[in-house]
Amino acid sequence: MPLISVTRLRVRSWTFLPQFLWDTFKSARQVQRSAGFLGGRLLVNAQYVFWTMTAWQDEAAMNAYRTGGAHRQAMPKLLNWCDEAAVVHWTQESPEIPAWQQAQQHMSEQGRLSKVHHPSATQAAQQIPAPQPSRIAQTLKPTRQVHG
Repeated sequence: MPLISVTRLRVRSWTFLPQFLWDTFKSARQVQRSAGFLGGRLLVNAQYVFWTMTAWQDEAAMNAYRTGGAHRQAMPKLLNWCDEAAVVHWTQESPEIPAWQQAQQHMSEQGRLSKVHHPSATQAAQQIPAPQPSRIAQTLKPTRQVHG
């Protein structure tokens, strides 16, 4: 069954945005080329909030992406760059990318906060704000060639 992974990150200062955006670009390229990646979405909200939603063939494929390449190099930096971070994973029958409202439902019911060195008041209160509609959104599609 396909695995859906959703992350929410809030960059705590505009001074971290250039490097964060560069690492996000490199991670997005990596994900699109990753084995087992089925598709995804990126969403940018006000106050430097970044959402990702990705669909994977299985948990092993998602873990291979998460622990390698550009994504692995970016992860330790988020402890200092972000003041809010949360993640949720679930499996579903369809490989279809869910709506953001469904992602928020899973996040509010099963999401967990990730460690950050400088938690905001929202993170300290263990709250995960919902995604907001935005004109800054991107669809991610696999670019990896599948040979049969």
